Amino acid sequence: MSKENSKEPNKQPENKQQPESEEKKENLQEQFEKLQAEKDDVFSRLQRVSAEFANYQKRSVKQISESIAYEKEHILKTLLPVLDNFDHTLVHMESIKDAADIVKGVKMVYDQFLVTLKTLGVEPISAAGEKFDPMCHQALTQRTEPDKEDQIILEVFRKGYKMGDRILRPAIVIVNKNQIAEPKEEETMPDSGSENGD
Repeated sequence: MSKENSKEPNKQPENKQQPESEEKKENLQEQFEKLQAEKDDVFSRLQRVSAEFANYQKRSVKQISESIAYEKEHILKTLLPVLDNFDHTLVHMESIKDAADIVKGVKMVYDQFLVTLKTLGVEPISAAGEKFDPMCHQALTQRTEPDKEDQIILEVFRKGYKMGDRILRPAIVIVNKNQIAEPKEEETMPDSGSENGD
């Protein structure tokens, strides 16, 4: 009996370990299932967000292209009356005998075009008589006029235009470049020659 008694106490701890290991398995299974459910939920959300972002990108591209088309249409509709006046001028040009009337008609269309540009926010860049500014002027050449200040714009070759602070096209200009009196080097020449061994 002593052998049997000695075996029984060993069996009892094994029985206790089995329920504990079963309990651990159940806990691990529950944790696994819980984590699996969380993963599925996160994955599902990620798919929805990804689909929403793809749709947003498609909508954005479409909205931008529609906005550009609308702005182009608006600009062209604004310019059409100017084109109409050019058409009228060309049709009636042959019947006009006085060149002054032709000039007057062309000037009227030109003024109308400038007003149209101004309604679109476009203005000419002031240049003649202004100080040269490389941000909005482009120098075509330089000319010397001693009675004018250095770096003053003498002539505008092609007008420049801006829209707000944005330069659409710089003005091409001719800039005054006063001659700077150079120091007389003749007096210093013999000294520099003797240093060279001449």
